Amino acid sequence: MHIADFSEIATDFLTLAHSRVLCSAATVDTQNRVRSRVLHPIWEAHAAGPVGWVATTTGSLKTKHLAHNPYMSLCYLNPQDPFKPLYVDCRGEWETDREEKARICHLFSDTPPPLGYDLLGGLGSVDNPAYALLRLIPWRIELGDYYGDPRIWRA
Repeated sequence: MHIADFSEIATDFLTLAHSRVLCSAATVDTQNRVRSRVLHPIWEAHAAGPVGWVATTTGSLKTKHLAHNPYMSLCYLNPQDPFKPLYVDCRGEWETDREEKARICHLFSDTPPPLGYDLLGGLGSVDNPAYALLRLIPWRIELGDYYGDPRIWRA
C-alpha cells in the first residue's frame, strides 16, 4: 500500500526504528561495490518526512563512500519478528553547522538508552574536528509485512 502523507506512518516508523535502535546500512564504495555496516541513527519526524542523524568520525570509511555516492539503504530487523522489516532508502549529507551538531549531541544524550547515549564520550566536545554528523534524508520508507501488504512512503 502506497502512503502519500508521511504523517500516516510517522508514529509507526519512529516506534519501529527507535525500538530496534541499530540498523544494517549499505553504501557503495569507490569501486562501485556494496559495503554493509551497522549504524545507530536517531530520527526526527517532520511534516515533509523524517530526518535521521548518525554520529561518526571524519576519517571513517563511510565518509569516502558517501563522497563517491551519497545514497544509502538501511534495514531494521526485529529478531523476534523478522517478517516485518523496516527499510529506509536515503541520501546522506554532512551537517557542518556547529549549532545543529550541538543540538543533535543533546538529542542523543537526552534520549534514554539504548537509543540515546553520550555521543561525545571519546571526542570531548562538539568542536573536535574528528566529530562528523551525518544527516539521513529518506526518499523511500517501507514498513514491510511478509504476511500482508507493506506500507510504502515516497518523498
